[in-house]
Amino acid sequence: MPPEKKGTFWEKNVVLFLTSQIISIFGSSLVHYAVMWYITLETKSGIMMTISIICATIPTLLVSPFAGVWADRYSRKLLIVMSDAFIAAATLILAILFLMGYKSIGLLLVITAIRAFGSGIQTPAIGAFLPQITEEEKLTKVNAVNGSLQSFVLMLSPMLSGALLTVASIETIFFIDVITAALAISVMIFFLHAPVHKKALEKQPVSYFADLKQGFLYIGSHQYIKSFFLFCALFFILAAPVAFLTPLQVARSFGSDVWRLTAIEVAFSMGMILGGIVLASWGGFRNKVHTMTLASFLIGACTMALGAAPVFSLYILFMAACGVALPIFNTPATVLLQEKVEEDYMGRVFGVLSMISNTMMPLGMLAFGPMADVIKIEWMLLTTGALIFGMGFWLLSNKAMLEAGKSSL
Repeated sequence: MPPEKKGTFWEKNVVLFLTSQIISIFGSSLVHYAVMWYITLETKSGIMMTISIICATIPTLLVSPFAGVWADRYSRKLLIVMSDAFIAAATLILAILFLMGYKSIGLLLVITAIRAFGSGIQTPAIGAFLPQITEEEKLTKVNAVNGSLQSFVLMLSPMLSGALLTVASIETIFFIDVITAALAISVMIFFLHAPVHKKALEKQPVSYFADLKQGFLYIGSHQYIKSFFLFCALFFILAAPVAFLTPLQVARSFGSDVWRLTAIEVAFSMGMILGGIVLASWGGFRNKVHTMTLASFLIGACTMALGAAPVFSLYILFMAACGVALPIFNTPATVLLQEKVEEDYMGRVFGVLSMISNTMMPLGMLAFGPMADVIKIEWMLLTTGALIFGMGFWLLSNKAMLEAGKSSL
């Protein structure tokens, strides 16, 4: 166990960190839903949905590899705080411009891209910071609890966002995000006291690009990381329709009421809360890859079910079940990397993972988004769901992954 994980107050640091993240995520998710629904209801266009998703992901793709290097070189706490402040500043500018009357889809897309750039800096730092302050044997439980808390916030966010949009302007939501970011930053700065990881205290003898190259060499020398990243790349491409086109599907097939868009988000988040609670109490199979495989089967089956649901009530049920499966996959996958990857390379590995997730989704949407204006989204869900289900068997047959998935405790 790295020295910085030891200490009497590690539980306090974890609670403070999770609290700051929940506050920050709450404001960000309000903005996310407000912008997504604004674009969906104003355009009802698969192409516009694709463009918005690209704006929300490409900047993250571009900055993630370098952000991983920064997360290994510098204080991860400081990077999280600075990126939160950067995102809040972009949202404040958006709110002011909207109040001045500059309301347009183009402006929303530009600010979305700027916010995504900040998120790209933050994500690898968060992934590397949590194991830095958490006892190793508690990583699965802490990640599962974190997932449930975030899911609870994501359940409340669409309901509150929808309610606010009916009684107040979208600018109100933008200002709420600025306030929550300020609160989250205050918790991190004034209350969370954690030592900087060892590498950040050392003089850096090599350049950014040399550090980046070392990170890729480290990944290339570990077969389980390569296999996991390949799985993720294919999974994210296939998950693009269920992740991004379901609001458009609902608007077209069941009705464009805001309450319907709210309902699917709430159902998904409630499922994620339940999935996180189940995993926190159960802990998963002894081999993390077996747990990930179960989740792949569930996600694939639920995606197909969303494509076949004849009525909205069943659609909601399958969306909730899909939510249950997601933390059952994400948590053991994250813990596997947190336990196996060396501390000095943690940021770069999570940076590359963020790069993959933010590359493959847009690539998937480049195909699936325009297709959604030509063929039924239901057919896409049936096809991609079947392929995701089949990928579970690939996990079971991968020896490197199965070996890495074995518990080290």
